[in-house]
Amino acid sequence: MTKIDLLIGFTIGIIASILGSYLFITFFTDFDFLTGIHTMKSEGKLGKLITLGAILDLVVFAVLLKLDKEMMARGVVLAVICIAIITIFV
Repeated sequence: MTKIDLLIGFTIGIIASILGSYLFITFFTDFDFLTGIHTMKSEGKLGKLITLGAILDLVVFAVLLKLDKEMMARGVVLAVICIAIITIFV
């Protein structure tokens, strides 16, 4: 059961990061999501966009800890680590 909880937490972390990036592009730029991604990539700011999207993972992490879902919270941390590695190479 713990490996499944870890996988669920990882999935929640990735989805939260994508949702955070989507919300940032939607509210703070004049582009739609895909155009914003392409624009940020061409300007060399895609890593910063991914990092801003990962801020939403902090909220998810805190909620999971409050609900005593430690393994899911570890999955969220694993997702953040993977996102950080991807950000380094993008």
